[in-house]
Amino acid sequence: MRMIKVVPLPCPTYLYIPHPHKIEASSSSTQKSRRAFSLSALSISLSALVFSNGNGPTTSISWANPQVPKFLELPNSGGVKALDLRIGDGETPIDGDVVAIHYYGRLAAKQGWRFDSTYDHKDETGEPIPFSFVLGSGKVISGIETAVRSMKVGGLRRVIIPPSQGYQNTSQEPLPPNYFDRQRLFTTIFNPTRLANGEGATLGTVIFDIELFDDDGRFCGFADREVMAEEGGRSFARRNQLLDIEKQVHKWWTEGDVFRAEPKESPPKVGEKFFGNFPFPYMNGYLHLGHAFSLSKLEFAAAYHRLRGARVLLPFAFHCTGMPRKASADKLSREISRFGNPPVFPVVKEEESVETEVKVEAEGNQGLPGGNFKGKKSKVLAKTGGVKYQWEIMRSYGLSDEEIARFTDPYYWLTYFPPLAVEDMKEFGLGCDWRRTFITTDMNPYFDSFVWWQMRKLKASGKIVKDLRYTVYSPLDGQPCADHDRASGEGVIPQEYTLIKMEVLPPFPPKMSVLEGKKVYLAAATLRPETMYGQTNAWVLPEGKYGVFEINDTEVFVLTYKAALNLAYQRLSRIPEKPSCLLELSGQDLIGLPLRSPLAFNKTIYTLPMLSVLTEKGTGIVTSVPSDSPDDYMALHDLKSKPAFRAKFGVKDEWVLPFEIVPIINHPDFGDRSAERICIEKKIKSQNERDKLDEAKKTIYKGGFYEGTMIVGEFAGMKVQEAKGLIRSNLLEMNQAVIYSEPEKKVMSRSGDECVVALTDQWYLTYGESEWRKAAEECLASINLYSDETRHGFEHTLSWLNQWACSRNFGLGTRIPWDEDFLKGDMYGNDHSSVKPEQLTDEIWEFLFCNGPFPENSSISSSLLKEMKQEFDYWYPFDLRVSGKDLIQNHLTFCIYNHTAMFPKHHWPRGFRCNGHIMLNSEKMSKSTGNFRTLRQAIEEFSADATRFALADAGDGMDDANFVFETANAAILRLTKEIAWMQEVLSAEPSLRNGPPSTYADRVFANEINIAVRTAEKNYSEYMFREALKTGFYDLQSARDEYRLSCGSGGMNRDLLWQFMDVQTRLIAPICPHYAEYAWRELLKKDGYVIKAGWPEADLPDLTLKKANKYLQDTIISMRKLLQKQVSGSKKGNVNLNSQNKPTVGLIYVDEQYGGWKKECLGILQRKFDTSTGSFAPDKEILSELQKSDIAQQGNFKQIQKLCMPFLRFKKDEVLSVGVQALDLRLPFGEIEVLEKNSDLIKRQLGLEKLEILSMIDDALEIAGPHAAVVRQNPPSPGNPTAIFL
Repeated sequence: MRMIKVVPLPCPTYLYIPHPHKIEASSSSTQKSRRAFSLSALSISLSALVFSNGNGPTTSISWANPQVPKFLELPNSGGVKALDLRIGDGETPIDGDVVAIHYYGRLAAKQGWRFDSTYDHKDETGEPIPFSFVLGSGKVISGIETAVRSMKVGGLRRVIIPPSQGYQNTSQEPLPPNYFDRQRLFTTIFNPTRLANGEGATLGTVIFDIELFDDDGRFCGFADREVMAEEGGRSFARRNQLLDIEKQVHKWWTEGDVFRAEPKESPPKVGEKFFGNFPFPYMNGYLHLGHAFSLSKLEFAAAYHRLRGARVLLPFAFHCTGMPRKASADKLSREISRFGNPPVFPVVKEEESVETEVKVEAEGNQGLPGGNFKGKKSKVLAKTGGVKYQWEIMRSYGLSDEEIARFTDPYYWLTYFPPLAVEDMKEFGLGCDWRRTFITTDMNPYFDSFVWWQMRKLKASGKIVKDLRYTVYSPLDGQPCADHDRASGEGVIPQEYTLIKMEVLPPFPPKMSVLEGKKVYLAAATLRPETMYGQTNAWVLPEGKYGVFEINDTEVFVLTYKAALNLAYQRLSRIPEKPSCLLELSGQDLIGLPLRSPLAFNKTIYTLPMLSVLTEKGTGIVTSVPSDSPDDYMALHDLKSKPAFRAKFGVKDEWVLPFEIVPIINHPDFGDRSAERICIEKKIKSQNERDKLDEAKKTIYKGGFYEGTMIVGEFAGMKVQEAKGLIRSNLLEMNQAVIYSEPEKKVMSRSGDECVVALTDQWYLTYGESEWRKAAEECLASINLYSDETRHGFEHTLSWLNQWACSRNFGLGTRIPWDEDFLKGDMYGNDHSSVKPEQLTDEIWEFLFCNGPFPENSSISSSLLKEMKQEFDYWYPFDLRVSGKDLIQNHLTFCIYNHTAMFPKHHWPRGFRCNGHIMLNSEKMSKSTGNFRTLRQAIEEFSADATRFALADAGDGMDDANFVFETANAAILRLTKEIAWMQEVLSAEPSLRNGPPSTYADRVFANEINIAVRTAEKNYSEYMFREALKTGFYDLQSARDEYRLSCGSGGMNRDLLWQFMDVQTRLIAPICPHYAEYAWRELLKKDGYVIKAGWPEADLPDLTLKKANKYLQDTIISMRKLLQKQVSGSKKGNVNLNSQNKPTVGLIYVDEQYGGWKKECLGILQRKFDTSTGSFAPDKEILSELQKSDIAQQGNFKQIQKLCMPFLRFKKDEVLSVGVQALDLRLPFGEIEVLEKNSDLIKRQLGLEKLEILSMIDDALEIAGPHAAVVRQNPPSPGNPTAIFL
């Protein structure tokens, strides 16, 4: 049976047909209880350690015991030596206890290099973050476990750990968080050269300083995710608080059915509805953070529109069509047939093996938690990583053998993974209407019917045709291998060659005598058939493996097996799809064969050796045209000039020496012997100078093809690019060549075999057809893409995309309606709906989606049909589809094409938002390296909201984004601390200042809230979620913190704090909805749901007030630095401002307006600034204007110029950074007024008892006394007051 591959046709996720089938998944957890200890390291300099050559290390510690202490070897420790610097008096931990450590680790090598310290790992408050582990778990190096086991609480110990008890591999903890520190550590410890030289004892020895203490007398239990957790090494109380909140919020949302999407009866107004969707993820494993990152963009957008009051539809579906599941299921079946059930795999015995932790390289996105296991592998296998057998992959997920056997049925994958994905997305907080979810394939008859209608409609309009076409093909699967059916090689397309038939002239050598009576050809693949006139020989790789393969009953080709396999699938083999090899030969066997080659002016040429021939590319036979190929020229030159080289391969002089360059093409820059000339100019001496030859080849080929002229043959005088096709056609018509195609790069199918190019009879969508492409380009022009880079990607794809196969005969899918040999590319469509699949005829779909006539003969009630159509008309078109940028070249462009073919313009897509890939902690996310997280793992490790927070912070553009674990951990701290702060404020509400906001600080804070509302709205509406997080959360938090400091004894205003808490809760709701919902209901005691609360109202921001506040804060900072300098006498002094010698009186001198020569300079710049271009006139004009000014007439112009030019340059630069307002004579606010209103704040911040704000125009310098000179030397100017302290 053949099936249709699913291509991105318009999806029916917007249409809800009542369906009782639910997707459910259950999970269980095991709870354990352990005691927990805390460890704190003491930071001690390595210089205290003194190593002796004979008796081991000793130490001298000047601040401890004056006697020289001795290290003692711990019993049964494998050589771990310890020095107790302080004996504790508390309990001793036992295996199973959770211990949190602060460590200070050093390497004995590298001059005692400190590779890591937990004191460098700070939380949001600046406190060091401990590292935790379960004693006896084996996760940390054994030397640390040994040391801790014999310590008591309160003890302080230094340990020297030998290599055997230290790092045995690169996954053991504790690990430096910095990538480069890890690299330095492990390249030192595991340096193979130095290990071979016997330096292992020095390289792998590490020293740790450790203190064990009882954290406030409490022991932390391990049951039910209490305070400590095994996986992360730190307290998880805050994380668990968020998880508990999320669990409660999910109940509220379920009770309120908050994500149910219902249309209105009337058409939606602008902004009234939002319909977004997401390309269906493959369902052969858990969703991972890569899925979550792209999905978060859609989720945040939908949540923003929901918050604003729009009706939001966010459906979800699962891609079960295609190869991944079928390929994996077939692998399991083959393993059972070979090795039994459960399979017993053969053990590969090696003399040397290494212990390694294997990270499972799973198929597709089979990234389930627990995908790691340990085992013995050979060093060769250890380097390759991954798992050989599919069964072992499934075992690594924690599945039993009995359960794994069920996965031999590809449809079992469809019932296993989609429910788990739904469960994970619900935990994530996805605002999906889960009534509107489904899977693809013929397992869902509703989806089948929908796809059938589309395919019939496209075929009827001539958009689907059947044709012979070269396509990447999997021999094992027996069908074309599309991008998403590939394990590697996505985006690779067929590369077409002309295969030149170079006839081998008789008599044949003895090894080829069996070929007498047949036409024998060396088949050379070329991209430049127009150069065949200049052939002087053919090249082969002497040690290459070749075969003689039957093409038909009379002709045989000499080429590589790989090329023969491709030809066999291109109908060029006597036995279809199977190379028929008559004889195996080496390249050496072919050297010296006389050949007659098409178009060659040399009637007979010979086969010669070339050391750079690639047998993995083309056929392994290469034509030689030294006139236009630098490679050929140098290889022939080497053979001619080096008799020893000829003798090595048995090359006779007459095969080489008589042959000279045959000019065939006139190159505009290098003449008619272009290869020879460029090799001379670049001083290339040998065929081994690859870099120079590659550069020369690029130059000659490009110029020769685009600008060269043929000077020989039938098409002499014609441009090369025009003649090429004509020459190729002649060669094919005269049967002197055939068309040959192979993948341009290696492609591996998900079934595990290497793909070929086959000439297949397939159904194709006629993408690229001129009229259809024009419609697609028109559609693209109307779509909001949010990025120029995205638009360029679509434009490039439309420029090359051509016919695309839409059918296969292997894998899961929907059967093509007019050809049962093919497949088409309740969740499961079980027959419990009020509408049956068989009722959904093409007439129904036409009526629902394309305004077709009402289907009078339908058995579906007219009221239900009208309701279904009203749903579609309300929601469609979709407003946003979010996807990774890699889908531009296929899925998203297909979506544009298919919409233009199926729908009228008003139903074409409105928006695509594409993003880059996601990195984890600045490194590529990869299962094989272990730098990988499923969505489920991330939620368990950080909570859903902290995960969402870090995803929002990861990045917004097309560049690869970065999910940072520390950002997620910081989010846990921020969110939980904010809850605590809100609880504190609400409990202290009676003590807050009542009444309307009245103080300067109140006005500033209220203004910052207004600014946050406006800027966050702009960022959310443009789907710039990182910026929305900054403006709607970070900046707002900073404004709140500043407000707390500014209020002083008067206290904070109650109404403003309530406004702040309300606004912040709403602004963060799209990104952290669980936290926001909890704060809304439990803390603020608001009715309804925050996710639908409406966008907060805000007054117009007062930008002048914002500038005034920035002026105030900058002034306080500069004065603090000045005060520190004055007290300490040094810029770098770290001074306690409360010290007794600290000044207590501050004088701030202000000059609010420029005057004199500065005023004149600003006037000149104002006149010479072009507001339309944002630029100044040339400096010559400005200087000329200065020379004409009044100040220039008052004295020596050179002195005036020397005075004014630095100021002019400074102000010009300032305009570029802050705008034309830098040329104003005064600031838009009164500086003295701002400083006077905030004098209490300034005094409090600087610890002053008295503060005076003085104007320079009042001649108040006498107040400064002897310090007046300071003011004269540094006079104030607008925006830059001068302060002195007494």
